[in-house]
Amino acid sequence: MTSGVAGRYAAALFDLAKDAGLLDAVQQDLSDLKRLIGESPDLAELVHSPLFSRDDQTRAIAAVLERAGANDLTKRFLAVVARNRRLFAVREMIDAYGALLADYRGEMTARVASAYPLTDEQTARLAETLSAQLQRKIQIDATVDKSLLGGLVVRVGSRMIDNSLRTKLSNLQLAMKGIG
Repeated sequence: MTSGVAGRYAAALFDLAKDAGLLDAVQQDLSDLKRLIGESPDLAELVHSPLFSRDDQTRAIAAVLERAGANDLTKRFLAVVARNRRLFAVREMIDAYGALLADYRGEMTARVASAYPLTDEQTARLAETLSAQLQRKIQIDATVDKSLLGGLVVRVGSRMIDNSLRTKLSNLQLAMKGIG
């Protein structure tokens, strides 16, 4: 989990946040930043493009975090990341931090792709079912993938359950080729 640049940075932030009693606050700041990067093509370009100078990236990320109301630990951490020219890995750092936090709490994250957005009730039922199977608290990270046509693709740790209509149709197509 803590291998590579993103894992090492995430582990360092996790230790700092744990010592400061800010695990949840930092998680919220990072989640907000990840959402902002996903919503803003300009911010995504700033984070990923090597064309921006170290100073430009540092100032810009500081301004974004200030406007978002991030806590000081998150601001200082991301300033170091920007000064070290590692903003390109910030999404992976955020994911690694989330995984460390979940592991610390005895939780697992299930990445769920569905053809249509899941309702709160469906998400809760899915989390409950997975928790019963895996004997751990499950957090759902849901995304929409229209190419699935219907059903779900669930990834928990190294397990993957593909119950999508796309896969069922593909398997049926392969079976039909074998008949003829």
